[in-house]
Amino acid sequence: MDNKDQQERREARRKRRLRNQIMVYAVFLILILALGTGIGYGVFALMKNRKAAEEKEQSNQALIDEMLATEDSIPAIEPIPESTPEPTPEVVEPTWEERLDTYVDERISEMTLEDKVAGLFVVKPEAITGVGTVIQAGDGTRQALEEHAVGGLVYFSENIQSEEQLREMLSNTAQYARYPLFIAVDEEGGVVSRIGSSIGPQIDSAENIGATGDPENAYQTGVTIGTSLSGLGFNVDFAPVADLANVEGSIMEGRCYGSDVSVVSSFVTSMVRGLQEQNVSACLKHFPGMGSAIQDPHDGMASTDRTEEQFWAEELAVFQAGIDAGADMVMVGHMAAPALTGDNSPGIFSKVLVTDILREQMGFQGVVITDALDMSAISEYYAADEASIMAVLAGCDMLLMPEDYDKAYQGVLEAVRNGNIDEERINDSLRRIYRIKYADMVP
Repeated sequence: MDNKDQQERREARRKRRLRNQIMVYAVFLILILALGTGIGYGVFALMKNRKAAEEKEQSNQALIDEMLATEDSIPAIEPIPESTPEPTPEVVEPTWEERLDTYVDERISEMTLEDKVAGLFVVKPEAITGVGTVIQAGDGTRQALEEHAVGGLVYFSENIQSEEQLREMLSNTAQYARYPLFIAVDEEGGVVSRIGSSIGPQIDSAENIGATGDPENAYQTGVTIGTSLSGLGFNVDFAPVADLANVEGSIMEGRCYGSDVSVVSSFVTSMVRGLQEQNVSACLKHFPGMGSAIQDPHDGMASTDRTEEQFWAEELAVFQAGIDAGADMVMVGHMAAPALTGDNSPGIFSKVLVTDILREQMGFQGVVITDALDMSAISEYYAADEASIMAVLAGCDMLLMPEDYDKAYQGVLEAVRNGNIDEERINDSLRRIYRIKYADMVP
C-alpha cells in the first residue's frame, strides 16, 4: 500500500471522528437546552402558582374580614336536634269490668235463641217440673233444666222441710243447670220470711227495725239474712222493701222502714250492703214505690194519685239511695202511677217508667225484674204471653212467675222470631243478668 492510500484512510478516519464528535456535542447541546427549558418552565410555573396562592390567600382573608365585620347581622344557626326514637306504645291491660263484659258476650254468643229467651224467666220449680210441690232435686229436675234453660228459680215455704233437705235440693239444682241460675227467695223479715218461718233464724219486721232509729240494725239484719241464705245455696233475696208507708191504710205498713225519706233511705242502703257483702244480690222493691197504694195488686188493679213532684221528692229518692248503694236488682211493681207514666197501665208495662225514668234518669244499670206476673192485677186482665211481651218491650230484663210459663215463654220466643222484639234487646238483658252471675268467675 502506497503513502497516498494511507493518507486517504487517515483522512477518512479523522472525518468520522470529527463527525462523531460533532454529533455528540450536538446531542449534549440539545440535552442542555432541554434541561434549561424544563428548569425555566418549572421556575415559571412555581412562581405562577405561588402568585395564585398569594392572590387566593388575599381573597380568603378579605372574605374573612368581611364576615367578621358583619358577624352581628348573621342569624345564629340552631343546632340540629338529635333524633329521639319513637316511644314504645304502652300495653294497657283490660280492666276487670272489660274482661267480664268480654266473657259475658262470649257466653251469650254461644246460646241458642231458645235458651236466651228462657234465660229471662224466674219461675217456681213446679212450673218446669210438673211436680205438685218440689222438695228435692233429682232426675226430674235435671231433665226439666235440660229442657227449660230458665234464668232462675224462686222457692217458698212449702219447698222447705229442713235445713239439710233445702241445702241438698239447691245444691243439686245448681249443678244440673246448663247456665248459672238465680236461686231466689222472699226473705224480708217479719211476716215475709220463707226461710225464717220454716228453719230460722226469725228476723224482726222492717217496721220494727226502722223504729230503732239505728241503720246499723238494718245492716246487721242484712248480714244475718245474707249469711243464712248463702249458706243454704241462695244467691238472690227479693229484699229490701224500699217503699214508704206514707198514706193512711198503706198496704206496705209493717213491711217498710217508715215514712220519712232520709230515715228509710239510710235503712235501705244498710240492708243492701249487709246482703251483698254475703254474696246475695239485693232487690229493691216495689218501684216506683207502692206505699201510697191502698189497693193490693194481689187482689186486682192498684193505683196512686201521687204527683210527679211527690214521687221525685220522696219515693224515687229512696230507690235512688238504694241504687247508689249498689243494689244488683230492682223489682218493678204492678201499681199504676199515672202522674209518672201518663196512663193507668201497670208499672211493668210502662217504658216511661222502666226505661226513661229508672234506667236513664236514675242511672240504674242492674237487672230490672217484674213483680210476680201471676198476681191478679196482671193475670185477670192480661194473658201470660201478652203480659210477658209487654214487660220486655217496656224494658224489663226478667219475668217473675208468669201464670202460665210455657205460654209466656212461647209468646216471647215467637215475638223475637217475627221481629216484634229485636234479638239484640234480649241480648242486652242477658248482659245485665250475666254480669251478676259470672262476676265471681272472672278473676
